[in-house]
Amino acid sequence: MSIYDKRKMNEILAGNDYQGRGIVIGNTPDATKAVIAYFIMGRSENSRNRVFRSEGDDVMIYPYDESKVEDPSLIIYAPVRTIGNKLIVTNGDQTDTIRDYVKEGRSFKAALETREFEPDGPNWTPRISGMLTFGSDIESKGEFTYEMSILKSVDEIGSECARYTYSYPSIPGLGHFIHTYETNGNPLPTFQGEPRRVAIPNDPKELFDEIWGTLNEDNKISLYVRYTNLLTGEYEDICVNKNEL
Repeated sequence: MSIYDKRKMNEILAGNDYQGRGIVIGNTPDATKAVIAYFIMGRSENSRNRVFRSEGDDVMIYPYDESKVEDPSLIIYAPVRTIGNKLIVTNGDQTDTIRDYVKEGRSFKAALETREFEPDGPNWTPRISGMLTFGSDIESKGEFTYEMSILKSVDEIGSECARYTYSYPSIPGLGHFIHTYETNGNPLPTFQGEPRRVAIPNDPKELFDEIWGTLNEDNKISLYVRYTNLLTGEYEDICVNKNEL
């Protein structure tokens, strides 16, 4: 297999019962839409007690049953925020750190230099983040670039944080996928390597089905997919919460 090959999301997810939380960003084959997908999984009752809610152009995570909330600090946050010509998607409250830096005219990378992995030893869950920047002038209208990041512990005791940032042009039909854990385990093994190269379909329902239909039935919680028209800025989104099925 070439390092430049790309695989469908269901091929990447198959046979792995726990990827944790995952972000996909890419461009449709017809080069007309920017794509994001974000999913969460959980093993504990606290982690599984969550739902996605759209609020304007943003997405929030809330408890499904507030009476069962044990520790909201790492499970309640805004995974998707829009600001100006930026679309931000992350697995934690670093979404708002990035948004605040963008407001100040500062960079995605600079925002994440102030953050580190989650304080949930011995797992030390990585913080994964992505940001799309859409063309905002006549010359760049209909184009976009994107960045992705992972912040993870350098060792098993959480002594220091390693920060990796990746910058991509938008290539028709190509996307990248990053997730928090390699697979299930105790402690959970951290994602390794670069974001995976994935094939992005033109149809949002197709991508949605590839992901939702392959995530482990016991551990999957919620999935959000958004396809943004690069010329108009309008988008089509799909959201599902297992707790509401």
